[in-house]
Amino acid sequence: MTPSSRRRWAGLVFISVAVALIIVDSTIVNVAIPAIVDDLGITSSEVQWVQEAYTLVFASLLLVFGALADRWGRRRMLLIGVVIFTLASVGAALATTGGLLIGARFIQGIGGAMMLPTTLSLLNATFRGRERAIAFAVWGSTIGGMAAVGPLLGGWLTTEFSWHWAFLINVPLGIAIVVGVLLTVDESRGDAASIDLFGALLSVITVGALVFGLIEGRTYGWITTDKQLTIGGWTWPWDVSPVAAAFAIAALGVVSFIWWGLHRRRVGKPTVIAFGLFRIPSFRNGNIAAMVVSLGEFGLILALPLWLQFVLGFEAVQTGLILLALAIGSFAASGLAGALSGRVAPVWIVRVGIVAEIIGIAAVGFIIEPDASWVPLIPALFVYGFGVGLATAQLTGVVLADVPTAEGGQASGTQSTARQLGAALGIAILGTILFSTTSAVLTARLDDRGIPAEQRDQVVSAVVDSAGGAIAGLAGSPQTAPLADDAKAAFSEGTKYASFAAAGFLAVGLLATLSLGGGRPRDEERIEVEAVEPA
Repeated sequence: MTPSSRRRWAGLVFISVAVALIIVDSTIVNVAIPAIVDDLGITSSEVQWVQEAYTLVFASLLLVFGALADRWGRRRMLLIGVVIFTLASVGAALATTGGLLIGARFIQGIGGAMMLPTTLSLLNATFRGRERAIAFAVWGSTIGGMAAVGPLLGGWLTTEFSWHWAFLINVPLGIAIVVGVLLTVDESRGDAASIDLFGALLSVITVGALVFGLIEGRTYGWITTDKQLTIGGWTWPWDVSPVAAAFAIAALGVVSFIWWGLHRRRVGKPTVIAFGLFRIPSFRNGNIAAMVVSLGEFGLILALPLWLQFVLGFEAVQTGLILLALAIGSFAASGLAGALSGRVAPVWIVRVGIVAEIIGIAAVGFIIEPDASWVPLIPALFVYGFGVGLATAQLTGVVLADVPTAEGGQASGTQSTARQLGAALGIAILGTILFSTTSAVLTARLDDRGIPAEQRDQVVSAVVDSAGGAIAGLAGSPQTAPLADDAKAAFSEGTKYASFAAAGFLAVGLLATLSLGGGRPRDEERIEVEAVEPA
């Protein structure tokens, strides 16, 4: 191996660590959430926003920073993102209220959006042929594996120290990434075109409005206003729910974004999304599949740690150990995916992975009960993680395989946006299913007990608003212990339905991969030629 080759592979290590920093942070928080609920007293809506504040900004800005990285330098954008992310992590660790924590998560999302598309475009520019497939496999297995290592690390830090260290762990990692990237990764750029700022603004407004509506619908009402929205001294004055208005803004935003982008393309100006890339079938269809699959993949990671700790009574570190089965499955799959590279068409590996995810996540749904044992969860989560490991990296390779290197930043940003938009929608939709089902089932069970309406509503609000954290308090008193049993059953039902919904979305994602074809992998030279031809 030549010195330049060794340097290139060393660069892959640090790029993968950068990806790990993003993924670990987004999953480590899930295990720390119960401790944050107890310490800061945040509500269930704030619980979702602690995740969504990050995911929302992340998804909204990926396209912008993917395009900016092509112009200003991909390595430079990655390093700036790492610095912002690390500093925001310190802010999150020092937060004393839910609002401050959510604000820090917003800033983390900005840093993460700078980092993720640049990691992909750097790999796309650095590696070719079989090496590129291996690099993508490492990148993808890092995502899958870190999605489960994060809860283990978060559980240990939260149990042994405090939830603050779930964020402070990013500081030494961030320093290592900056030093390593400076030493091992070369700068690369694409076309130095101007940036479509209005299109970027439309994308941020559209995604933000959509996710806000999905999260807050159960709070403020889906169509008519159930609860007044107050921001500072201003209160929402209309009978039509702010959620309905948000959905209308999102719909108008989608239409406007597409119209504006096509208009700029007709007059020869750059766009946030390289609309010409959608003429490449693998890029167009692969992004659709990636978004739907991500919707099913990441929503469960919100619900399961809450259920394990608040219903089954596990500590954070025990929860992390259980979820470690997911990481082991993902790492096992990455080895198999690497062995199959070049022998089996990537799309078939993706399909096998999604099928494994469906089986694993549906099995989790059948296992979930208020008195369930953790033992059967282990093989179910292993199968689920195995599927994530197979599908994630190979789907990335399918999406970007035919993309010209010069447009790698925009393509990576688009691909990452599709995934993150799916993740944001997954957290919003499955979180809403979790808490809405918990509320409905608990209300019905308390009605069956003949609990007066006022007391019933207080118990339901306490359990739902605390994201299950109030269950321990109910169980601690002999007078309310039966109500705690009802709350555990209701929260279990909510988690079960969220699991089945996730399996359903993954099934839709599997169907979406049918449009990707199933031919054997093509050689690099043929890909490079076909990348610039009309679909």
